[in-house]
Amino acid sequence: MEKLLIVEDREEIRSQLRWGLAGCYETLSAANRQEALSLFKKHQPAVMTLDLGLPPDESGSTEGFRCLEEVLRMAPATKVIMITGSAEREHALRAVRDGACDYYCKPLEIPVLKVILQRAFNLAAIEREQARLFAVAEGQNHAPGGIIGQSAGMHEVYAAIRKVAASDASVLITGESGTGKELVAKAIHALSGRRQGPFIAINCGAIPENLIEAELFGYEKGAFSGAHSRVQGKVEYAHKGTLFLDEIGELPLNLQVKLLRFLQEKKLQRVGGREDIAVDTRIIAATNRNITKEAEEGSFREDLYYRISVVRISLPPLRERGGDIMLLAKAFLKRFAAENHKKMRGFSSEAVTLLETYEWPGNVRELENRVQRAVIMSDSPLVEPEALDFSLRAPPREALQAFSRLTLRDAREMIEREMILSAIESQKHNMAKAAEALGISRPTLYDLTRKHRIEKPVAPV
Repeated sequence: MEKLLIVEDREEIRSQLRWGLAGCYETLSAANRQEALSLFKKHQPAVMTLDLGLPPDESGSTEGFRCLEEVLRMAPATKVIMITGSAEREHALRAVRDGACDYYCKPLEIPVLKVILQRAFNLAAIEREQARLFAVAEGQNHAPGGIIGQSAGMHEVYAAIRKVAASDASVLITGESGTGKELVAKAIHALSGRRQGPFIAINCGAIPENLIEAELFGYEKGAFSGAHSRVQGKVEYAHKGTLFLDEIGELPLNLQVKLLRFLQEKKLQRVGGREDIAVDTRIIAATNRNITKEAEEGSFREDLYYRISVVRISLPPLRERGGDIMLLAKAFLKRFAAENHKKMRGFSSEAVTLLETYEWPGNVRELENRVQRAVIMSDSPLVEPEALDFSLRAPPREALQAFSRLTLRDAREMIEREMILSAIESQKHNMAKAAEALGISRPTLYDLTRKHRIEKPVAPV
């Protein structure tokens, strides 16, 4: 049975709570701050109720706030329910800002309090499970290279990393932007026989086309204006190590030929040079594009595609990783709170709901950025929805799933009807202007209103 600590200076209220909550929780009770802290240290309850007016300041709130502060210092995850008079509601709100889980105004109604307590215990249980999963991920039992995630899709990725790391085969990592492709490449390198060698990364889409050849393969002195000395390229720097080519789909066709030659012969020529230079490096590439289709269509060299994709690893988008969202959010919160010297206990229940239902078009990178912002902007120990800055939200996952169950014809008709209604409303029921806004004729608009059984709107007088 879960333990509940009741901190209340009035004996009759303590008795009422013990009687009302008997059978639900193992209740412990204290009449002042010292007793409360002693019991808390001994039993470490997940949830406690705390009256603000404790002796010797029964008419004030100083002892209650001191007790709250000391409890949260010892165990930041404790769910503290503030019990206060209705006239002290401002104090209760301050307590919530300082880290309390919730508050309840007297007079006590046991059924209502039971609901609040049950929610607090449920939240504590969820956070314990998340902490356990995070500890497993941190312990690197099966998540290589510092990658965090326990979803089925990520377990498949971990298995692929372990298998491919033992070989020297070229690897192509695919996935949407922000899914962590470079982390996977680093994990492969860290588990490979090349881990003592360098890991060199280059983003093929971030370097101007006229510079990328020199960046990759280096150049000789005098090769072009400004080439005052011999310079090694990234391929040479990765000798005895791993070269990570991010966004390889952006590589120009002429350089695709040169890269293919290097993969076949393990030799390169610097820009302006004639000497073949042997280089021993492993190639790991990544892309967020459908490079298979591009190879079939000829916009990416098919022979290079087969060379770089001996093994393919596909990263799932964050929206398909279920519980990984909160696992990652907790990890980012812990890191950014430490960096910003803030005491952050977690996310409010509203923030958790928001995080779990958002579509995450920017994937893990977007989640990381939003949590970093929330830590910087938050004034309370709990991250609230407004700190996450979801002013421009993507549709909830449930809405998209419901929409996907429609037939194409039904979806088209639904969108058509909503656009007509929106145009009519925005043009204040002027059908000529509504038709113009929709790019159709007025008679066509009337035909569509009949088709969708939209009553002929009457312009407001």
